[in-house]
Amino acid sequence: MRIALAQTQPGPDRARNLEHVVHLLEQAAADGAGIIAFPELALSRFFPQHPENAEATALAEPIPGPTTDVLSKRARALSLVVVFNLYESDGSGCCFDSSPVIDADGQLLGVTRMVHITDYPGFHERAYYHPGDRGAPVYATRAGRVGVAICYDRHYPEYMRSLGAGGAEIVVIPQAGVVGEWPEGLYEAEVRTAAFQNGYYAALCNRTGREEGLEFAGESFVVDPQGVVLNRAARSQEDLLLVDCDLEACARSTARRLFWRDRRPELYADWLR
Repeated sequence: MRIALAQTQPGPDRARNLEHVVHLLEQAAADGAGIIAFPELALSRFFPQHPENAEATALAEPIPGPTTDVLSKRARALSLVVVFNLYESDGSGCCFDSSPVIDADGQLLGVTRMVHITDYPGFHERAYYHPGDRGAPVYATRAGRVGVAICYDRHYPEYMRSLGAGGAEIVVIPQAGVVGEWPEGLYEAEVRTAAFQNGYYAALCNRTGREEGLEFAGESFVVDPQGVVLNRAARSQEDLLLVDCDLEACARSTARRLFWRDRRPELYADWLR
Protein backbone atom coordinates (compact mmCIF):
# COMPACT_ATOMS: atom_id res chain seq x y z
CA MET A 1 0.00 0.00 0.00
CA ARG A 2 1.42 3.37 -1.03
CA ILE A 3 1.10 6.49 1.13
CA ALA A 4 1.31 9.97 -0.43
CA LEU A 5 2.16 13.01 1.68
CA ALA A 6 1.30 16.30 -0.03
CA GLN A 7 3.75 18.80 1.46
CA THR A 8 2.28 22.15 0.43
CA GLN A 9 2.64 25.90 0.86
CA PRO A 10 -0.90 27.33 0.84
CA GLY A 11 -1.22 30.82 -0.58
CA PRO A 12 -3.79 33.52 0.22
CA ASP A 13 -6.24 32.37 -2.50
CA ARG A 14 -8.31 29.50 -1.05
CA ALA A 15 -9.90 28.62 -4.38
CA ARG A 16 -6.50 28.26 -5.99
CA ASN A 17 -5.29 26.24 -3.00
CA LEU A 18 -8.21 23.84 -3.45
CA GLU A 19 -7.44 23.50 -7.16
CA HIS A 20 -3.87 22.58 -6.21
CA VAL A 21 -5.17 20.01 -3.71
CA VAL A 22 -7.30 18.38 -6.43
CA HIS A 23 -4.29 18.30 -8.75
CA LEU A 24 -2.27 16.55 -6.04
CA LEU A 25 -5.04 13.99 -5.53
CA GLU A 26 -4.91 13.18 -9.22
CA GLN A 27 -1.12 13.02 -9.24
CA ALA A 28 -1.03 10.74 -6.18
CA ALA A 29 -3.60 8.39 -7.70
CA ALA A 30 -1.68 8.29 -10.99
CA ASP A 31 1.43 7.38 -8.99
CA GLY A 32 -0.34 4.43 -7.39
CA ALA A 33 -1.13 5.83 -3.93
CA GLY A 34 -3.97 4.32 -1.93
CA ILE A 35 -4.07 7.12 0.64
CA ILE A 36 -3.02 10.78 0.62
CA ALA A 37 -2.55 13.15 3.56
CA PHE A 38 -2.22 16.93 3.75
CA PRO A 39 -0.66 19.37 6.26
CA GLU A 40 -2.45 21.31 8.97
CA LEU A 41 -4.76 24.05 7.59
CA ALA A 42 -4.15 22.93 4.03
CA LEU A 43 -6.33 25.63 2.42
CA SER A 44 -5.19 28.77 4.24
CA ARG A 45 -2.24 30.74 5.49
CA PHE A 46 -1.33 29.85 9.07
CA PHE A 47 -3.45 32.43 10.87
CA PRO A 48 -2.75 31.10 14.44
CA GLN A 49 0.67 32.72 14.28
CA HIS A 50 -1.19 35.94 15.21
CA PRO A 51 -2.85 36.44 18.63
CA GLU A 52 -5.84 37.95 16.80
CA ASN A 53 -7.00 37.71 13.20
CA ALA A 54 -10.47 39.09 12.51
CA GLU A 55 -10.53 37.46 9.07
CA ALA A 56 -10.03 33.94 10.41
CA THR A 57 -13.68 33.43 11.36
CA ALA A 58 -14.68 33.59 7.71
CA LEU A 59 -12.32 30.68 6.97
CA ALA A 60 -14.17 28.22 9.19
CA GLU A 61 -16.60 25.90 7.40
CA PRO A 62 -18.87 23.00 8.26
CA ILE A 63 -17.99 19.34 7.79
CA PRO A 64 -19.56 18.01 5.65
CA GLY A 65 -19.41 21.19 3.61
CA PRO A 66 -18.11 22.69 0.38
CA THR A 67 -14.51 21.48 0.74
CA THR A 68 -15.32 17.94 1.82
CA ASP A 69 -17.91 17.73 -0.97
CA VAL A 70 -15.16 18.40 -3.52
CA LEU A 71 -12.75 15.99 -1.82
CA SER A 72 -15.35 13.23 -1.56
CA LYS A 73 -16.20 13.48 -5.25
CA ARG A 74 -12.55 13.26 -6.28
CA ALA A 75 -11.77 10.50 -3.76
CA ARG A 76 -14.56 8.39 -5.23
CA ALA A 77 -13.46 9.04 -8.82
CA LEU A 78 -9.84 8.21 -8.02
CA SER A 79 -10.44 5.37 -5.49
CA LEU A 80 -8.23 7.25 -3.03
CA VAL A 81 -8.45 7.61 0.75
CA VAL A 82 -8.02 11.26 1.77
CA VAL A 83 -6.96 12.62 5.17
CA PHE A 84 -7.35 16.40 5.08
CA ASN A 85 -7.16 19.23 7.61
CA LEU A 86 -9.13 22.48 7.78
CA TYR A 87 -10.70 25.02 10.11
CA GLU A 88 -14.11 23.65 11.10
CA SER A 89 -17.18 25.48 12.38
CA ASP A 90 -19.79 23.30 14.08
CA GLY A 91 -22.55 25.88 13.54
CA SER A 92 -22.92 26.72 17.23
CA GLY A 93 -20.05 29.18 17.49
CA CYS A 94 -17.35 26.58 18.23
CA CYS A 95 -14.43 26.12 15.86
CA PHE A 96 -11.94 23.26 15.69
CA ASP A 97 -8.70 22.22 14.04
CA SER A 98 -10.17 19.24 12.20
CA SER A 99 -9.22 16.37 9.92
CA PRO A 100 -12.01 14.80 7.89
CA VAL A 101 -11.23 11.25 6.78
CA ILE A 102 -12.75 10.24 3.44
CA ASP A 103 -12.74 6.66 2.19
CA ALA A 104 -11.89 5.58 -1.34
CA ASP A 105 -15.61 5.36 -2.19
CA GLY A 106 -16.07 9.03 -1.29
CA GLN A 107 -17.76 8.37 2.07
CA LEU A 108 -16.93 10.78 4.88
CA LEU A 109 -16.04 8.31 7.64
CA GLY A 110 -15.67 10.89 10.37
CA VAL A 111 -13.80 13.93 11.66
CA THR A 112 -10.90 13.97 14.11
CA ARG A 113 -10.60 17.22 16.09
CA MET A 114 -7.34 18.34 17.72
CA VAL A 115 -7.65 17.57 21.42
CA HIS A 116 -4.77 19.51 22.99
CA ILE A 117 -4.72 23.27 22.32
CA THR A 118 -1.64 25.34 23.02
CA ASP A 119 -0.57 28.98 23.11
CA TYR A 120 2.95 30.29 22.69
CA PRO A 121 4.67 32.71 20.27
CA GLY A 122 3.76 31.85 16.70
CA PHE A 123 1.10 29.34 17.76
CA HIS A 124 -1.77 31.23 19.42
CA GLU A 125 -4.18 28.35 18.91
CA ARG A 126 -6.39 28.96 21.95
CA ALA A 127 -7.58 32.15 20.28
CA TYR A 128 -9.13 30.08 17.47
CA TYR A 129 -9.74 26.46 18.47
CA HIS A 130 -11.98 24.73 20.97
CA PRO A 131 -10.53 21.49 22.36
CA GLY A 132 -11.57 18.46 20.36
CA ASP A 133 -14.43 16.44 21.82
CA ARG A 134 -14.27 13.23 19.78
CA GLY A 135 -11.38 11.36 21.38
CA ALA A 136 -8.93 9.44 19.21
CA PRO A 137 -11.01 7.58 16.60
CA VAL A 138 -9.56 4.98 14.24
CA TYR A 139 -11.20 4.61 10.84
CA ALA A 140 -11.55 1.39 8.82
CA THR A 141 -10.60 2.60 5.33
CA ARG A 142 -9.86 0.79 2.10
CA ALA A 143 -6.19 1.63 2.71
CA GLY A 144 -6.14 0.16 6.22
CA ARG A 145 -7.05 1.26 9.74
CA VAL A 146 -6.20 4.96 9.98
CA GLY A 147 -5.88 7.24 12.99
CA VAL A 148 -5.07 10.96 13.04
CA ALA A 149 -2.93 12.93 15.51
CA ILE A 150 -3.19 16.61 14.60
CA CYS A 151 0.07 18.49 15.17
CA TYR A 152 0.27 19.23 18.93
CA ASP A 153 -1.54 15.98 19.80
CA ARG A 154 1.54 14.00 18.74
CA HIS A 155 3.35 15.20 21.90
CA TYR A 156 1.01 13.21 24.14
CA PRO A 157 1.97 9.53 24.56
CA GLU A 158 -1.51 8.80 25.94
CA TYR A 159 -3.08 10.00 22.72
CA MET A 160 -0.65 8.09 20.51
CA ARG A 161 -1.21 4.96 22.60
CA SER A 162 -4.99 5.37 22.27
CA LEU A 163 -4.65 5.20 18.50
CA GLY A 164 -2.64 2.01 18.85
CA ALA A 165 -5.21 0.56 21.24
CA GLY A 166 -7.85 1.33 18.61
CA GLY A 167 -5.99 -0.84 16.12
CA ALA A 168 -4.45 1.85 13.94
CA GLU A 169 -2.11 0.60 11.23
CA ILE A 170 -1.36 4.10 9.94
CA VAL A 171 -1.30 7.27 12.05
CA VAL A 172 -1.39 10.43 9.95
CA ILE A 173 0.01 13.59 11.56
CA PRO A 174 -1.05 16.85 9.84
CA GLN A 175 1.67 19.25 10.92
CA ALA A 176 2.62 22.93 11.01
CA GLY A 177 6.20 22.68 12.19
CA VAL A 178 8.72 25.46 11.72
CA VAL A 179 12.47 25.57 11.29
CA GLY A 180 14.19 25.48 14.69
CA GLU A 181 10.98 25.02 16.67
CA TRP A 182 12.37 22.09 18.67
CA PRO A 183 15.89 20.80 19.38
CA GLU A 184 17.41 19.14 16.32
CA GLY A 185 15.76 15.81 15.57
CA LEU A 186 13.50 15.78 18.62
CA TYR A 187 10.09 15.89 16.97
CA GLU A 188 11.18 13.17 14.56
CA ALA A 189 12.45 11.09 17.47
CA GLU A 190 9.13 11.24 19.30
CA VAL A 191 7.22 10.14 16.18
CA ARG A 192 9.66 7.26 15.65
CA THR A 193 9.24 6.27 19.29
CA ALA A 194 5.43 6.33 19.07
CA ALA A 195 5.50 4.12 15.96
CA PHE A 196 7.93 1.67 17.63
CA GLN A 197 6.07 1.52 20.94
CA ASN A 198 2.67 1.03 19.30
CA GLY A 199 3.46 -0.99 16.18
CA TYR A 200 2.02 1.25 13.44
CA TYR A 201 3.19 3.37 10.54
CA ALA A 202 3.37 7.10 11.34
CA ALA A 203 3.11 9.56 8.45
CA LEU A 204 3.85 13.19 9.33
CA CYS A 205 2.83 15.71 6.65
CA ASN A 206 4.20 19.20 7.23
CA ARG A 207 3.62 22.64 5.75
CA THR A 208 6.47 24.35 3.98
CA GLY A 209 7.54 27.87 3.01
CA ARG A 210 7.82 31.23 4.76
CA GLU A 211 4.73 33.02 6.07
CA GLU A 212 5.46 36.35 7.73
CA GLY A 213 7.13 35.44 11.03
CA LEU A 214 7.33 31.68 10.49
CA GLU A 215 9.27 29.42 8.15
CA PHE A 216 7.68 25.99 7.88
CA ALA A 217 10.29 23.29 7.55
CA GLY A 218 8.71 20.70 5.29
CA GLU A 219 10.68 17.45 5.61
CA SER A 220 7.54 15.32 5.89
CA PHE A 221 8.37 11.68 6.58
CA VAL A 222 7.01 8.16 7.06
CA VAL A 223 8.12 5.83 9.85
CA ASP A 224 7.58 2.07 9.90
CA PRO A 225 6.32 0.05 12.92
CA GLN A 226 9.92 -0.56 14.02
CA GLY A 227 10.58 3.19 14.22
CA VAL A 228 12.67 3.38 11.04
CA VAL A 229 12.28 6.44 8.80
CA LEU A 230 11.48 5.06 5.34
CA ASN A 231 11.72 8.31 3.39
CA ARG A 232 11.37 12.06 3.79
CA ALA A 233 10.31 14.98 1.65
CA ALA A 234 12.36 18.02 0.67
CA ARG A 235 13.20 20.79 3.13
CA SER A 236 11.47 24.16 2.73
CA GLN A 237 9.78 23.44 -0.61
CA GLU A 238 6.68 21.73 -1.92
CA ASP A 239 6.90 18.00 -2.50
CA LEU A 240 4.75 14.91 -3.00
CA LEU A 241 6.31 12.09 -1.00
CA LEU A 242 5.37 8.52 -1.95
CA VAL A 243 6.20 5.64 0.37
CA ASP A 244 5.31 1.95 0.04
CA CYS A 245 4.12 0.27 3.23
CA ASP A 246 3.45 -3.35 4.16
CA LEU A 247 0.60 -3.19 6.67
CA GLU A 248 1.25 -6.79 7.71
CA ALA A 249 4.43 -5.44 9.31
CA CYS A 250 2.25 -4.01 12.09
CA ALA A 251 1.39 -7.50 13.35
CA ARG A 252 5.06 -8.53 13.10
CA SER A 253 6.33 -5.46 14.96
CA THR A 254 8.10 -5.65 18.31
CA ALA A 255 5.25 -3.72 19.89
CA ARG A 256 2.57 -6.14 18.73
CA ARG A 257 4.61 -9.27 19.47
CA LEU A 258 6.00 -8.21 22.84
CA PHE A 259 5.11 -4.80 24.28
CA TRP A 260 1.34 -5.12 23.94
CA ARG A 261 1.36 -8.73 25.13
CA ASP A 262 3.20 -7.84 28.33
CA ARG A 263 1.27 -4.72 29.33
CA ARG A 264 -0.21 -4.48 32.85
CA PRO A 265 -2.96 -1.85 32.42
CA GLU A 266 -4.75 -2.97 35.59
CA LEU A 267 -1.81 -1.58 37.58
CA TYR A 268 -1.36 1.80 35.96
CA ALA A 269 -4.55 2.85 34.21
CA ASP A 270 -5.49 5.20 37.04
CA TRP A 271 -2.13 6.99 36.75
CA LEU A 272 -3.10 8.31 33.35
CA ARG A 273 -5.96 10.40 34.66
